[in-house]
Formats: sequence, structure tokens, C-alpha cells
Amino acid sequence: MGNALTLTTSNFDSEIKDGVTLVDFWAEWCGPCKMLTPTIEQLATDYTGKAKVAKINIDNEGEIAERFGVSSIPTLVVFKNGTEAKRFVGVTSKAVLAQAIDAAAG
Repeated sequence: MGNALTLTTSNFDSEIKDGVTLVDFWAEWCGPCKMLTPTIEQLATDYTGKAKVAKINIDNEGEIAERFGVSSIPTLVVFKNGTEAKRFVGVTSKAVLAQAIDAAAG
């Protein structure tokens, strides 16, 4: 998986409760999700020690996708201290995602 943290039902709440976390809701069969993988991995590297970058496979963790109303993927959600701060649906540029992380961290 690389540098991005893998989220599951068991660790989701504890991982997003403090600080800023970008969560990529994705699935193995999703072409646009695969296109976004290098961007997510690069952000994970860029933000090491500053913010968390994580992925959650909706096929394995559908309960969390449902909880946050994720109906299209990729969906990217920036959480600040466990609360949704910003949401993007579809392939989103690294610059836009970085800006959202920075704004939430600011």
C-alpha cells in the first residue's frame, strides 16, 4: 500500500480523532481510484509528521462509507479532530488536496 495509512472499522475513529487526516475512500475495481493512488502516496510522504493520509477500501469497510454518505468513489474527505472539514468527489489534483490539508491544519 505504501505510505498511506490503511483504515478499517476497528481503527478509523481512533486514527482520525486528533489532528488533520485526509481519507481516500476507494475500491480495487475503481479506475479513477487507481489513477489517484500516486497522488495519495505522494501526499502521505509530503505530510509525514504534519497530517495523516489514509485510505479506506469501501468494499471491505462499507459501514464507514455508509456512515459518511459516500456514494461515489473516489471520495476524499479531510477530517480535523474527527470532524469533516472538506470533501472532494472524483479525481482531485495534488495541489487542491494539499491546499485543503493546509487550510484544515492552519
